Amino acid sequence: MKFHNNHKNYPFAHTYSIVARDGKTGQLGVGVQSHYFNVSIVTWGESGVGVVATQAFVNKSFGIKGLELLKKGKTPEEALNELISEDEGRDVRQVSILDAKGRVATHTGVKCIKYAGHKVGKNFSVQANMMLSEKVWSLMAEAFEKSEGLPLPERIINSLEAAETVGGDIRGKQSANIIIFNGEPISNKWEEPIMDLRVDDHEEPLKEIRRLLTLYRAYEQGDKGDQAIERGDIDDALECYNRGMKMVPDNLELKYWTAVSLANSKKIDESLVLFKDVFQKYDNWRTLTERLPEVNLLQVEKEDLEKILSI
Repeated sequence: MKFHNNHKNYPFAHTYSIVARDGKTGQLGVGVQSHYFNVSIVTWGESGVGVVATQAFVNKSFGIKGLELLKKGKTPEEALNELISEDEGRDVRQVSILDAKGRVATHTGVKCIKYAGHKVGKNFSVQANMMLSEKVWSLMAEAFEKSEGLPLPERIINSLEAAETVGGDIRGKQSANIIIFNGEPISNKWEEPIMDLRVDDHEEPLKEIRRLLTLYRAYEQGDKGDQAIERGDIDDALECYNRGMKMVPDNLELKYWTAVSLANSKKIDESLVLFKDVFQKYDNWRTLTERLPEVNLLQVEKEDLEKILSI
């Protein structure tokens, strides 16, 4: 069947990706890297339903349509067969669909640019096209399987990094995306995806997305600290802020709120060390500190507040 390609309708995100499910948490995810600007056009998903990676000459409708077919009760294989059978461009498509049960189906068109292929395993599939080496997808699969026990985003990054050890995309590197969904349906759609990290244009997109993941984990601890403060549990807040600060020691936000928690715990001398470092690097934090007592986020004696602001 002849394929009349229109690049305006079918962007060519030649790339490598992974769709995966965490067997313990049920979380669903997609990870991708490519020498293509904003490769997030590849990744699609919905909590409690599944995830889709559509690449090569990308048919973006496969994302929405694939998820809709899963919601109608189709298996990934049935959904994929229906999408491919109706698509004149099937020979230049690469697409993988994974559902909330971990079932997966993947298609690599016969005219995808070599090296192209995929490998399906338990709760995952890896797929690649326009690769420097035909070893890419096997090493991606191996890296994912070997990192069992780690959180799903970390396993996905490990898999993507493995592709680079044998050259990855023949054109080089430019963008990456990791997107994570809950395994169970959620009623508050605005709360999904639960993670969406993207690097649209960078010389080392995977190194950058790993840095972002570390920052994400640190801010998770910061959020837990904020929640602990709302409960009035200063000790727990301090532990959370400290964990986050250790992950990204140069981050002023987390260092500042750790200092606030120390001050609220009557550990003024310890807080002063952190306040001083933060204020020296960006003095607006000092101005913010002046405003915190009026909303009860900084609860210290007047003389201690003056001590903090004067450093």
